[in-house]
Amino acid sequence: MKEKVKDIGLIGLAVMGENLARNIFSKGFKVVVNDLKKESVDSFVERFSSDLVEGAYDYKELAEKLSKPRKVFMMIKAGKPVDEVIEKLLPHLEEGDIIIDGGNSNFQDTIRRTKYVESKGLLYIGTGVSGGEEGALKGPSIMTGGSEAAWRYVKEIFQTISAQVDGAPCCDWMGTDGAGHYVKMIHNGIEYGDMQIISETYHIMKSLLGLDNETMSQIFSDWNKTELDSYLIEITSEIMNFKDEDGEYLLEKILDKAGQKGTGKWTGIASLDEGVPLTLITEAVYARCLSSMKDERILASKAYKGTEVNFEGDKKVFVEDLRKALYAAKIISYAQGYTLLKTAANTYNWKLNYGKIAEIWRGGCIIRSAFLNKIKEAYEINPSLENLLLDEFFKKTIESLVPSWRKVVASAIINGVPVPALSSALAYFDGYKTLDLPANLLQAQRDYFGAHTYERKDRNRGEFFHTNWTGRGGKTSSSTYNV
Repeated sequence: MKEKVKDIGLIGLAVMGENLARNIFSKGFKVVVNDLKKESVDSFVERFSSDLVEGAYDYKELAEKLSKPRKVFMMIKAGKPVDEVIEKLLPHLEEGDIIIDGGNSNFQDTIRRTKYVESKGLLYIGTGVSGGEEGALKGPSIMTGGSEAAWRYVKEIFQTISAQVDGAPCCDWMGTDGAGHYVKMIHNGIEYGDMQIISETYHIMKSLLGLDNETMSQIFSDWNKTELDSYLIEITSEIMNFKDEDGEYLLEKILDKAGQKGTGKWTGIASLDEGVPLTLITEAVYARCLSSMKDERILASKAYKGTEVNFEGDKKVFVEDLRKALYAAKIISYAQGYTLLKTAANTYNWKLNYGKIAEIWRGGCIIRSAFLNKIKEAYEINPSLENLLLDEFFKKTIESLVPSWRKVVASAIINGVPVPALSSALAYFDGYKTLDLPANLLQAQRDYFGAHTYERKDRNRGEFFHTNWTGRGGKTSSSTYNV
């Protein structure tokens, strides 16, 4: 008689869900698959016929075919569909069973759902799964959070199906409730930033240096043998050299209007909520928004005279400056992202392991790169490191990159090549290392028009003062608070 007890159920057989299910049974685990479309279930079971695969056509049947505690993995669209499936699953599950959301859910939703599902006597996991369709099939990076009691039941499956780097799985427990999806959100924000700064270097190569696709492809290929060794640099080289059916480069035919699904925006919103300057990633989001205004940009390009491009110098030397500028901005992106992680951990009482996060990002995911080993080492040396820029390795590295970084940003600005991410990263670095910023004037202005008070350099920190700047005001001041 055929074994009916399966290790895990998976709901949602779109590209990611199907490939994840294939990954699961390929590693020797039993999986029951379900989808809204009966034909999708039939097709999967027929194409991947195995004692480790079985279909279920409703949630009752799915629950009946799973061993206890049941583990049900949802790979469905984030938002309302997740809540709807949870409600439909609950009547068929029992105390201790586990519901898993592997989509790109907002971490606040995961916090809410964890509390709700736990109130029903069940366990809930919100897990980030990164790597796209290839990662889902061959081994993604998996960032798990939610009900801590659930981790021991899914740990073996998750760590086995994840990518492996140096014998270590690219999967671990991040923390309670929304921690897993928060880490995934930061991952996606960094992904936005990486893609933007790479695109800006491409724009400079093309518009300022006048390089052709074959040359640029080779440059990115060469860069992939340096500190910039990463998935995104690798695929950029391949994209540059890819030709359409007519023999022309496909990249030059693609409309310069970027799309987005929201996780980068969420990262920017979270940074504002926490009061953490996430300038590079936020500029990357805005750059996509600006690119989407294609029709307006066409009008503007006709209304304004273009800046005359005039590059003088050794292109080979400048390409090396570009590489260094890209590396410097990449460091800033991660420094900002990790600062937001640390601040959020305090807000939500998560015990995040920052070195471990870097470790699980080394394989499977979109931002995987050799560079992450240095971040892992930095937090192993100092687990309470306030900012990556204060780590000795990154301090020395940034100092060596700054001259080239300034040269690249200045040249781009002078020649009218927009570099919002590269330049905002440099502005952040300059602001971060500046002892006296002009915020003293800001505080004086706020006190002048709104009696918002200020602190003094010559008095104790935490002591606030108000000045009657005009002689017409009184001694009453506004309460002091930060939002």
